[in-house]
Amino acid sequence: MESQYAEENISTEQSTTRQKARLSRTDGDQERPGRTQAPPSERTQAINSPSLLSFTLPKEERLLKRADFLRVYERGKRIEGRFMTVFILPAERGLHRVGVTATKKGIGKAHERNRAKRLLRESFRLSRAELDTVGQKYDWVLNARRSLLHVKLEKPLAEFRQIVGRLAAG
Repeated sequence: MESQYAEENISTEQSTTRQKARLSRTDGDQERPGRTQAPPSERTQAINSPSLLSFTLPKEERLLKRADFLRVYERGKRIEGRFMTVFILPAERGLHRVGVTATKKGIGKAHERNRAKRLLRESFRLSRAELDTVGQKYDWVLNARRSLLHVKLEKPLAEFRQIVGRLAAG
């Protein structure tokens, strides 16, 4: 009985308004403009030059072991700054090495400590030219201070370069 009702009362033909709503095109979606930029794989190759890709510190330029940090703290010279406390010790190796710390007590939450460490690492990395003017090579430990969280990179970078300048002059 249900099948007879469906056959009698449900039309399988589309209404005229429905038929007018359809667009018949032979070119489909070609009204959308094509990409004017190169695909991502080709774009990145143009950007990737050696000078732009040195965003990391090589492993040999980092202090990694706790003993190295402790040695610099115990025997090194301490320089207080507004955004960082710097400890330096003449290096046993022939290059500048850096270690960065941001304590939970001094800075706070993990994401804040991570940002502080990023800023200090970047300050060191961008100051390579200034570091080359220093006659002697040093092991550096940079301790972040809470005031670092409220500024952009320019201020800690300027402070670090000032510290390096004083070291080179004296």
